Amino acid sequence: MTKRNWYIHPAYFAAIGINAGVLVYACALSGTDPAPLWGLLAEDRLVEWMQFLCFTVISVMLGLVAVERARHVSPLSLEVLGIAGLSLLVGLAALEEISWFQRVLGVESSEFFRQNNRQAETNLHNLALGSGSLHKTVILKLILITGLAHNLVLPLLARSRPAIKRYVESVGLYLPPLPVSIIYLVLVILSHVLIDHPRKGELGEMFGAVHYLATVFAAYMVGIGYDRPKMFDSESDCRRLVVIFQVVMVFILFLSWLLAAGTVPNMAA
Repeated sequence: MTKRNWYIHPAYFAAIGINAGVLVYACALSGTDPAPLWGLLAEDRLVEWMQFLCFTVISVMLGLVAVERARHVSPLSLEVLGIAGLSLLVGLAALEEISWFQRVLGVESSEFFRQNNRQAETNLHNLALGSGSLHKTVILKLILITGLAHNLVLPLLARSRPAIKRYVESVGLYLPPLPVSIIYLVLVILSHVLIDHPRKGELGEMFGAVHYLATVFAAYMVGIGYDRPKMFDSESDCRRLVVIFQVVMVFILFLSWLLAAGTVPNMAA
């Protein structure tokens, strides 16, 4: 059931706080010397590990929701298939983000990827496509269109046409709260305006990962702004789960910082 006063929900505050904090930190590092920002935005640094860990947790959560939902409706229903498909897609995105652990394990790329990948790494999103890469030429445009539709266009339309929200949820998806989405989009815009760095787009991608971690949790796990069955029915259990979720978000940030600092073998920049 949709809850009142969702806008004061602490899960959203945690995500907004983390994203805003990282943006402030990036602005503090920004200046005439781009070197400090490379320590934040380069491969295997905090921003990239945040994306991987957030996507991984989202994928696991959606997988659990799909299994639970399949116990009550047909496993082949659009709702279950939609949630399961989304879980798989996000899981693949997580693995692509860190090139399938290639750098962590110190595995050399095959000849195909050395010849056809813009970064000579074992992943699909950086495959060469003309003068650019698949990521920059196609995927980023799809992410932009999909992100605006999901966070802005559909929530706006759903305010006057509730059938849109019902249909979205019937195929296993959800709509994030419009004000929360606007804050997320504003932070992305600010990251492009305030930061002068060739990899500043990584900030927007991380903001999206954190934003979706919070909104997926709020919708599917505790039923905030979501009219389909939630994972936990008891309000007291939901309150306890929210506290655990906030701790997990802080832990993800801390773990990303540890990984970026090179505490794991083969994690040097």
